[in-house]
Amino acid sequence: MSEYRIASRYAKSLLELAVEKGKLEEVNNDMAMLSDLANENREFSLMLKSPIVTHDKKLAILNKVFDGKVNELSLSIFTILTKKHREGYLPQIAEEFHHLYNVHKGIEEATVTTTFPLDAKTKGEFEKVVKAISNKEVELTEVVDESLIGGFILKIGDRQIDDSVSSRLKALRVDFAKNHYQKAF
Repeated sequence: MSEYRIASRYAKSLLELAVEKGKLEEVNNDMAMLSDLANENREFSLMLKSPIVTHDKKLAILNKVFDGKVNELSLSIFTILTKKHREGYLPQIAEEFHHLYNVHKGIEEATVTTTFPLDAKTKGEFEKVVKAISNKEVELTEVVDESLIGGFILKIGDRQIDDSVSSRLKALRVDFAKNHYQKAF
């Protein structure tokens, strides 16, 4: 089974259980904490996936790191996944949980790619655009990519608005490659 399917199934079950128990916000914060830790600390992610570290040792590390900091529901999912030898999927489950949380709360995820970090005013303008397009609350992620030369790329779900200089240059290159002139004879 693919990593995405595994993560999606566990995240969906965890979301349903968190909603049922009335702990959705706490579990979302816990999954965000786990996701941040996995993204910031490569050794932590490698430890979770390591076949050399025993599952009991991984569970002890998870309990040591998160005990007292996360909800008991989150700790119990860590225990269940470790006992089922699926602890290596925890970072993906946390990411997928966040996406499902946004869907559940009616929040639209969007990504804006620019050549520089956005200031608060510009970020607010992008959020207004996304809100106008989707009629939902917005979670905007910023990406800095200097290869764009200038402009921006805004991704909203499966839609993309590409107003970057590099895409315009590529379009010009394609246009110039076409032969618009015919030979007279």
